[in-house]
Amino acid sequence: MAKYINLTEAEEKLAALIWQNATLTSPELVALAKSEMNWKKSTTYTVLKKLCDKGVFKNENAIVSVVLTHDEQISRQSRSYIEATFGGSLPKFIASFFNGRKLTPKQAAELRQLIDEYEESDTNG
Repeated sequence: MAKYINLTEAEEKLAALIWQNATLTSPELVALAKSEMNWKKSTTYTVLKKLCDKGVFKNENAIVSVVLTHDEQISRQSRSYIEATFGGSLPKFIASFFNGRKLTPKQAAELRQLIDEYEESDTNG
């Protein structure tokens, strides 16, 4: 998996707008940022350039499009956190997350389904 891309608070705000409204023109994005966040045109273009430089979006011919989806960003962020905090151990993360809390039967079933879906098969046979 590719490396997590750290976004500033301003970048996260603009990224959220783009993800919700993509694909859009850069003038449409400027108008949206002005109405949603009261940003100036220069602020929007500065933050958009940073997001493009980080590989999250691209702005070609005044069309802003998604390179890295919101789900991909969340996945990278989650993996980075688990790596840094729990040495990459998903079981340690889960144990810490549940610390004293109980799973509902529905949650347990959903986790079992995820484990079955993502479990590596033994091909040494």
